[in-house]
Amino acid sequence: MVRGDVALIDHLDIDRVSAEELIAAGAAAVLNCKPSSGGSYPNLGPQLLVEAGVTLVDLPDDALFDVLADGDPIVVQLPSSGGAEVLRRGKLLARGELIDLQRVRAETDSRRREVGEALERFANNTIEHMREERELLTGRIALPRFATDFRDRSTLVVVRGVGHQRDLRALRPFIRDRRPVIVAVDGGADAVLEAGLTPDMIVGDMDSASEAALRCGAELVVHSYPASSAHPPGAGQSDPGQRDAGQRDGVLRDAAQRDGGAPGGERLEQLRLPFKLVPAPGTSQDVAMLIAAEKGARLIVSVGSQFNLLEFLDRNRKGMSSTFLTRLRIGEILVDAKGVSRLYQPRPGLTPLLVVIAAGMIALLAVVLLTPALRDVAELLWIKLQMLFGAG
Repeated sequence: MVRGDVALIDHLDIDRVSAEELIAAGAAAVLNCKPSSGGSYPNLGPQLLVEAGVTLVDLPDDALFDVLADGDPIVVQLPSSGGAEVLRRGKLLARGELIDLQRVRAETDSRRREVGEALERFANNTIEHMREERELLTGRIALPRFATDFRDRSTLVVVRGVGHQRDLRALRPFIRDRRPVIVAVDGGADAVLEAGLTPDMIVGDMDSASEAALRCGAELVVHSYPASSAHPPGAGQSDPGQRDAGQRDGVLRDAAQRDGGAPGGERLEQLRLPFKLVPAPGTSQDVAMLIAAEKGARLIVSVGSQFNLLEFLDRNRKGMSSTFLTRLRIGEILVDAKGVSRLYQPRPGLTPLLVVIAAGMIALLAVVLLTPALRDVAELLWIKLQMLFGAG
C-alpha cells in the first residue's frame, strides 16, 4: 500500500493491531465490507483510525471485491446528505455508512459497560477449548527434532502485534547480553528483520511472512491443524486487505493429508524451502511458545502478544482462548517484554569502560604536566625506559 491509498478490507470488529498497521501504511480511507464494530465488545480499532484522520466507511456487502482490482483509482465522496459514496471515473459503485469520531466514541463508551458479557463469552469459550484441546494442557503434542537449540536459553517469541516495535527496541540490551533464541510467528519475522535482527525459527502458516523473511536462514516450522479439526488454527481472524483469512488454498501433500490441513505448506514447497510440520490445536503463537517450553527454554519473553484482558477481548476470536490456556500451561517461565525491559539491568559494554579508562589517563597526564615534581619524575622514568630498551 502506498501512502494515501484507499484500503478495501473485510474485517469484522477492527482490532487495535489492524488499525495501527493501516495507519502506519498511510491509508487515507478504509472501506470495510463488514461492521467495523459489531457490538459484541469495545474494540479499539475504529476509534484509533478515526482519531488518526482516516476516513472509515462501513459498506453493506463485499461486492466491491468483484468490481475493483488492486490499484484501481477510486474516489470516496462524502455528500452533505450523509453517508459515503465510492466512485470510479464518476460512476457510483457503492454507498456506505461513514463512521465519525462522535459516533465511535459514544459506541465505545456504551460497550465498555457491556464488557462483562464479553468476558462471560470468553470464559465459556475457554472452557470449551479445555474440553476440545486437552493437548495444550497435557503436553501430548508430538514435536519433531529441531535444529534450533532452546535448552537453558532465553527465547523471544515475536508476534506482529501491539507495540512490537517499541518492545524490540526496549529489549536491545537484553538481546545483546543474553543472545536469546528468536522465534518469529508469521509476519513477526518481518518485524524482527526490520529491527535489524535475524530470527532463528519462524512458526506459522506462512501466509503473512514475506519471501525475504522466509529465505533469511531461519528454521521453518509449519503449523498444521489436526485432521479432526474442521478449521485452521485461529480461523475467523481477518487481516486488513484479506477477504477471508480463514479460507486458504493450498494443502500440503503427504504429511498434511495425514495430519489435516497445513496452510502455507504449499507455498514453502513452491519456494523449495525445507520445513518441519507440527500438527496442533490453537494458534501459531501457542505452538511457538509450546515448542520453546517443551525444548527446555529457561525463559520465554513474549513480544507483541496479548497480555491483559482487554487485549484478549480485542482480538475477538475463538483461538484466543487456546492462547489463554497455553499461558496457564507454560506458567512462570513466560514473561511479557515490557516487564523484562523494566527489570533487566544491562551489563556495561566495552565502550563505556574504554571511555572511563581514557578519561582517567587524560586526567593523570594533566596532573603530571601541571606538577613540576611529577613532571621531573616522569621525565626521569622516560629516560630510563629509553636507556633500557636501547640497551636491549
